[in-house]
Amino acid sequence: MKKQTILLSILSAGAVFAASPDYNTLIAHRGESHDAPENTLPAYKMAVERGFGFECDVYLSKDGRVFTFHDNNLKRTTGGANTKACCDVTWTELEKVDVGNWGKWKDSRFKGTRPALLEEVLALARDGRKIYVEVKPGPEIVPAIKRVFAAQSKATPENTLFISFNEESCKALKREMPDYKVYWLVSARPKGADGKRHPITADGIIAKCRKLGVDGVDAQYDPEIVTADFVKAVHDAGFEFHVWTVDKLADTVTAFSRGVETVTTNCAKKQLDAWRRGESSSAQ
Repeated sequence: MKKQTILLSILSAGAVFAASPDYNTLIAHRGESHDAPENTLPAYKMAVERGFGFECDVYLSKDGRVFTFHDNNLKRTTGGANTKACCDVTWTELEKVDVGNWGKWKDSRFKGTRPALLEEVLALARDGRKIYVEVKPGPEIVPAIKRVFAAQSKATPENTLFISFNEESCKALKREMPDYKVYWLVSARPKGADGKRHPITADGIIAKCRKLGVDGVDAQYDPEIVTADFVKAVHDAGFEFHVWTVDKLADTVTAFSRGVETVTTNCAKKQLDAWRRGESSSAQ
């Protein structure tokens, strides 16, 4: 289906087309992780060179350094060479860890890549694009994050923001760094107090955003849940609505048609290239 046909279908369905795939609306998940090892400087730099904003995940090392990593331990992206928990490893140890030589990256040009420090990531900040800093631990990391931001000048409230599943971290970030936007991260069907998974609701999102004092939500995209009415209700309450992680162009276009501001994806360039060619097939 051509791009124009997609737009006509959206408009005929009565939706308001607010955005489309572009450099400032597609956020590269863990950097350009389709083409470089996730959460590494090569992946972040690739996103920047290609013109996109990007997302990174951060932890606090045992000796107080803020570094980028997704899992709560080092096992997966070190190929099992180090199995320590992120909170139990020192930066001296992390400097010797290779996170560019696992899975499909085995023996690639990325071999020998170490985790990145937050200050190295923030050096890539530029206006017109956003860095989404996902805070993985609890609020104990916030003072260290604040120190890193205070010691640099490139990352500003205009080009950098925070996201987190951890509610206490959301509150601490907004309290300690009020000029920066904070979005609450949520799964489409989070586990409830009863141990069962329940779909998120607009009322629930709004209530939680008010309770945490955040600027909006960054929700897992499920087209059955995140409808145009759902997004509109959250917007009408004064909160932003962003989604993750969407790798099929058709789903990305639909999400934008429903009013979301940005879409986080593992393959930003592939999606944008496909969109510009007038395609709507999978970007994978």
